[in-house]
Amino acid sequence: MTLTLLAIACLFAVTLCYWLLCVVSPFGNCRKCRGLGMKTRVTRSGKVKAGKVCRRCHGEGRRIRVGWWLSNRASSIHRDGTR
Repeated sequence: MTLTLLAIACLFAVTLCYWLLCVVSPFGNCRKCRGLGMKTRVTRSGKVKAGKVCRRCHGEGRRIRVGWWLSNRASSIHRDGTR
């Protein structure tokens, strides 16, 4: 019984922390380019060189977090339903 309550409390705490992260910083780094906005490449001499613009983030280097996307979706559904 207490183990179940502890697990629920931990899950609630993790969810609350993620929600706070989404409120403070709704955008994260792009997973493909790691926030650089472009795919880097290494030349034969070993130097890092800028490559093509990232196709996933279109050079922005940012992506919307899943929690923030869900929050936006829920608020738009609520707004459309109460008009």
